[in-house]
Amino acid sequence: QLPAGSLQLTLYQYKTCPFCSKVRAFLDYHGLPYQIVEVNPIMRKEIKFSSYRKVPILLANAGSPLQLNDSSVIISAIKTYLISRRNSLEEIVSFYPPVKTMTEKGKEVVEYENKYWLMLDEKETKRVYPVKEVRVEEMKWRKWADDWLVHLISPNVYRTPKEALASFDYIVREGKFGTLEGLFAKYVGAVAMFFVSKRLKKRHNLRDDVREDLYEAVNEWIKAVGKQRLFMGGNQPNLADLAVYGVLRVMEGLEAFDDMMAHTKIQPWYQRMEEVIQTTRA
Repeated sequence: QLPAGSLQLTLYQYKTCPFCSKVRAFLDYHGLPYQIVEVNPIMRKEIKFSSYRKVPILLANAGSPLQLNDSSVIISAIKTYLISRRNSLEEIVSFYPPVKTMTEKGKEVVEYENKYWLMLDEKETKRVYPVKEVRVEEMKWRKWADDWLVHLISPNVYRTPKEALASFDYIVREGKFGTLEGLFAKYVGAVAMFFVSKRLKKRHNLRDDVREDLYEAVNEWIKAVGKQRLFMGGNQPNLADLAVYGVLRVMEGLEAFDDMMAHTKIQPWYQRMEEVIQTTRA
């Protein structure tokens, strides 16, 4: 428990972005109060202060203002701060330096190679991860959520023209758009993303029916959690549970989500996640 007002947080997000949803799930589960700034995805005026032009961005003030970028860095840094009070948040963030690399196509990208690590001392590590395998498992599945699961969302929610239109109707309704901007985004965006989803399907070597990849992925996750645990974290969710839940949650209300619930074994775990997060938020 942190003293009231000791950590002030502002999350810059798109509500329907899976990476932003991951951060919200983490903050909600840990009962951390935060303000939300919904970013206009076309103009992005709300983040003009930042040279980092993606969301989520978390502005955190624990005595001095800081900007945290990348959903997994945000989660690892804040979780480290909650566990270890030895270091300032500023010092903890310095443990996750951005590294610029070039893709095969010559595009410069920023990566954070240690973003799945919590920066804990030996005693703290033993308390959080009683055995080494627990930490290895959590990191593996956090990475899996970022590197695989998240790439199944767009091909599934934009699978058909009808689904693409329904998805953009939801995006416009939940996002920050002007009236004309919203109409334009809904219809032009739906058509564009229908074709983009086909390119993503090819890039990630997905099957003709992308639902099969989604079903296989979530069943793989449930198999990893196992029948003896409520969550991968045991009786309470760990960071992998929160990441997977955050990614899948953005499909709620869409055909892909209903199909996933009907054709996989995810429902009991997903409902437990919903319940535990609602309880901690209350």
